Amino acid sequence: MPRREIPSNHDDVIDSRDIIEAIESGDLDEEDQKAFEALAAEAEGSPDWPHGETLIRDSYFEDYARELAEDTGMIKGDEEWPLRHIDWEAAADELKQDYFSVDFDGVEYWIRS
Repeated sequence: MPRREIPSNHDDVIDSRDIIEAIESGDLDEEDQKAFEALAAEAEGSPDWPHGETLIRDSYFEDYARELAEDTGMIKGDEEWPLRHIDWEAAADELKQDYFSVDFDGVEYWIRS
């Protein structure tokens, strides 16, 4: 299996398996190793952490909520009405009830609880 790209806290979405692989690879410098290990310790409470859990950057969460609604068939995404009237910020805030936040080297990410 090809090696995954090492994630950074600039990524909008991170797969937990990439974090795990980076920690186990030995390719991280000491500072990054500590940041990745701290993130893993905080996020391991998520049910699918070892199998591939998605971490969503806080600044991207509203877009993620829209994509999730489209991907799960809740909306088609091409309608003008009522989509232009939906408060996506409020929808994203409500969706966060099923997530908990973790810190990745000073950047807040959300992961499913």
